[in-house]
Amino acid sequence: MRTRIRPALTASSAAALAVLLATAGAPGALAATGAGAAPSAVPTCRESSVSMAASLSGREDLLRIRVTNTGVRPCAVDRVPTITFGDLDGAARPVPPVSSAPYRLAAGATAYAAVRTVHPEADETRDVADLAVAADPSHRGTRFTGAALGQPDGMRVWDPVTTQWHSSREGADAALAAAGY
Repeated sequence: MRTRIRPALTASSAAALAVLLATAGAPGALAATGAGAAPSAVPTCRESSVSMAASLSGREDLLRIRVTNTGVRPCAVDRVPTITFGDLDGAARPVPPVSSAPYRLAAGATAYAAVRTVHPEADETRDVADLAVAADPSHRGTRFTGAALGQPDGMRVWDPVTTQWHSSREGADAALAAAGY
C-alpha cells in the first residue's frame, strides 16, 4: 500500500502559490496561442487528457499529426511527438535535432507536427501495417493502421523524421520544408 504525504501549506507558501497562479495567465507569461515552451509548474498531460490524430497530406510519404488537450487545465507534452512504425526499432528523429523538453498546451489547444516517412534518397524501404503516435514519451500512444490512413497495403518507411509541435499545420509543414524535407 502506498501512503501519500501531504505537507502543510504555510501562509507564506500559500501567498507564493496565489501569486504564481494569478500571474500564470498574465499577458506575456506564455505564448498568446496557449501553446509553447512550458514552465516547470505545468504538469505533463495525462494520456487520457489528449486526443491524437493522424492523416495523409496528399503525399504518401508525408503525414500530419495533431494533439489536442481535451482537459480543462493547461498541461505539457514533449516538444517532439514520439512516432514509432510497426515493429521497427526506434522512433522518427526530430528535425532540427533537439532534445526532450516540455511544450505547453492550453485547455482545448491543438498542436501540429509533420512527419516524413521515407527519405527522398532512399533506395530501399520497409512496409509497416501501422504506426503509433504519443504526445509524450511516458504515454503508450495511439495506434493508426495504414488502412485507416488510406494506405491499405501498408506504409513505406525509411529514415523517418518529425518536426516539433507547432501552433498551426502550416507552421509544421514549413518547418519540415526548412529542414530540407
